[in-house]
Amino acid sequence: MGPSLSPLSRGEMYVHCSAENTHKGEGNWIEHPLSNSSITTAGARRMFDVGFLIKILPELMRGLAVTVEATLGGYALALAVGLALALGRRSKVRIIRRMCDGYVAFMRCTPLLVQLYFAFYVLPSFHIRFEALTTGILCLGFHVGAYIAEVYRAGIDSIAKGQWEAAAALGLPFFPLWTRVILPQALPPMIPPLGNYLIGLFKETPLLAAITVIDVFGAANNIAGQTYRYNEPYTAAAIILLAVSLIAVALVRHMERHLAPKSQKRGPVAEGKHPAY
Repeated sequence: MGPSLSPLSRGEMYVHCSAENTHKGEGNWIEHPLSNSSITTAGARRMFDVGFLIKILPELMRGLAVTVEATLGGYALALAVGLALALGRRSKVRIIRRMCDGYVAFMRCTPLLVQLYFAFYVLPSFHIRFEALTTGILCLGFHVGAYIAEVYRAGIDSIAKGQWEAAAALGLPFFPLWTRVILPQALPPMIPPLGNYLIGLFKETPLLAAITVIDVFGAANNIAGQTYRYNEPYTAAAIILLAVSLIAVALVRHMERHLAPKSQKRGPVAEGKHPAY
């Protein structure tokens, strides 16, 4: 057996790469990536290339457009699905209540990634096929809608019993009852959790890469895999996601202040200091 290498000598190993002039018996020696040797100043400068970052921005912006489209489409569907489930769970028909409860339990107890896989790869076997982005929007909407149904339920249950009795005494039909009495009072307290689900949905879109949808993170991953440069694309993707999330938070706060009752507009909500944030 040959002499064992010390940790220091193992860390200073080099990989010999042949050059164009190998016929002269010469070669280039490149430092091993796992070497413990210090990085040169020139190498440190190459660790983050601003020029390369600017070059890949257009592709990242195209991925961001897909992310925003999937987020807004899925969230709009989730709002509608959540409201339908909340009303269905208050139905006087027992079978409707049971079906809505079962749907909410199923969607909340199964991972979104499994639902995406089933919808995109299994349903085509039953001749049910959608485009990748459409499948992603539908899965996001139906998945998050189960959680938003709980938000609606909590907001509706917060309405005082006297409001229901007054509406019944006036003989209000179903539609005016909900659009003029119940929802206007239940909506303001629901804004913070609904905003949280919007931001959470925005951060769930990278899972759509499992069904070939390339969002901003998927674009960064593709760039890193093709160029072997990881710092620039992933850093840019993180900054883009953070910036969009902060904009969404600001919009949610603005909506909360705008929809808050007049008696609360001078409180913490008006100053953007709601406890949910």
